[in-house]
Amino acid sequence: MNHQRRDTLKAGSGLGVFGLLVAAGMIKPELAQAAWNKEAFEAKTLDAAFGVIGAGKPAESGDVVITAPDIAENGAVVPVGVVSNIPKTEYVAIMIEKNPNMLAASFTIPEGTVADVQTRVKMGQTSDVYAVVKADGKFYMSKKEVKVTLGGCGG
Repeated sequence: MNHQRRDTLKAGSGLGVFGLLVAAGMIKPELAQAAWNKEAFEAKTLDAAFGVIGAGKPAESGDVVITAPDIAENGAVVPVGVVSNIPKTEYVAIMIEKNPNMLAASFTIPEGTVADVQTRVKMGQTSDVYAVVKADGKFYMSKKEVKVTLGGCGG
């Protein structure tokens, strides 16, 4: 039996693995902050969000598939998934057009990983949901309208 592994798991149960690594000095808090693109998450328009992530005007693609309900009964927790069937996908962003801040989530996809992400987002009202994918240095997008019956951003 590996007692060292059990002790590590026991010690990390309250902090989580990330907290344990930070506490041990193996990961510096600045490293986690470096991954945060504050300007992108604060973009107030779709074009500004596209510009900050470097997408310009992404080409529409049927290989970027959004899974989200047609009608969300509660805008506070709308399940959204994005699958990119484009080879060499390296980045996925989910944007909500009518939210106060466009970018709802972004994911860096490691090389050789299936580009399939799932999350829950807040939506204040009925809006188009955009999935923006960077693959092999080029940007592609897809969109889907999601109708919200109970607002999640203050509604």
